[in-house]
Amino acid sequence: MEHITLLLGIVIVTALVFDFTNGFHDTANAMATTISTGALKPKTAVAMSAVLNLVGAFLSVEVAKTISGGIINEEGIRVEVIFAALVGAILWNLLTWLLGLPSSSSHALFGGLIGAAVMSAGWSSVNGPTIVTKILIPAVAAPVVAGIAAMLATRLTYRIGARADAKATKKGYRAGQIASAGLVSLAHGTNDAQKTMGIITLALVTGGVVAPDSNPPMWVIVSAGTAIALGTYLGGWRIIRTMGKGLTDLAPPQGFAAQTSAATAILASSHIGFSLSTTQVCSGSVLGAGIGRKGGVVRWSTATRMFAAWGLTLPAAGLVGAGAELLTKQGTWGTIATGVLLVAGAGAIWVLSRRQPVTVDNVNDIAAEPAGVVTTAIAAVTPPPAGPVSVVDATTADLKTTIPAPAPGAEPTRPATV
Repeated sequence: MEHITLLLGIVIVTALVFDFTNGFHDTANAMATTISTGALKPKTAVAMSAVLNLVGAFLSVEVAKTISGGIINEEGIRVEVIFAALVGAILWNLLTWLLGLPSSSSHALFGGLIGAAVMSAGWSSVNGPTIVTKILIPAVAAPVVAGIAAMLATRLTYRIGARADAKATKKGYRAGQIASAGLVSLAHGTNDAQKTMGIITLALVTGGVVAPDSNPPMWVIVSAGTAIALGTYLGGWRIIRTMGKGLTDLAPPQGFAAQTSAATAILASSHIGFSLSTTQVCSGSVLGAGIGRKGGVVRWSTATRMFAAWGLTLPAAGLVGAGAELLTKQGTWGTIATGVLLVAGAGAIWVLSRRQPVTVDNVNDIAAEPAGVVTTAIAAVTPPPAGPVSVVDATTADLKTTIPAPAPGAEPTRPATV
């Protein structure tokens, strides 16, 4: 600790700020379905999630090692690069939170780190194979796998519970949801808190404080776990609303199936060091649960916006990180200016969020999604009444006409009224 310079200290604090935003940005992953189905009260849910996020931070360091020694080459990377990367990640996190989109905090961090490293030392500073195998492939595969698992689990759950007592199953699913939500929170701490541990450890390696390939020091683990737990307790109500009510309407059996599938995928990835996005996994499982229920409705316009945010996260955060690194390369004044822009951007986003605040009191209030073109057209077509119509009101009387009689020699017919 005695070798930490002022700049390195600022980078560590900025990393913990990112960890805090990661916490409230990703609270929805664990607790959105539990809150939307009424299994837990909102404040109780986020408090429980915060505690388990803190516990999960101590369970593994595999993901932290992937970030600190796998994504970029430490040689030639300055501490300012880490700072620029965090600026890109924090601003993207806050922007997507403002829009209520459950984007990936993990990919925001990776994008910022890759963009800043490329701007600083060129493409050779990036470990392409590691990015492909441990970031891009899991990014595509994980939500699909979790979604399919949640769909199948939902169908199985409804089939098993079809003949069970409704009152008993309701209590059982409530307990199951609470347990599975706790498991997701634990998994989130195990996976996401380690990303900040990894970025701080990378900064310490870059600053010469610890040796390359070192595990995160204990004080890094404690501080990262505490920061993400505090952010989780704050509650990202905007994204909780989207995950809990905006994508689909979930019943307790669906919530249980979605959370169990997501927790299994996240814990398995943490064990093998895959730094996947818990947001994408949980969102995929929610969509799968919505599809898995017979007659379930998925709001595809919201899902499409979410998919677009997923695709934009890595390049957008990378561009901001690269721009911030370009500024810090100008010297001390550039680093100061980057910090000022970060604070100004965060403040502007917070002010905009106050125009339509989403709080614990209105988190489950969501307007119905406007009907699409096809739905509107179908609704506008009124089928004809069954059987003969005996009474025609005055408003339709002028629509009657008499079909003229056929030509001479033809079979006579009665006049018909239309």
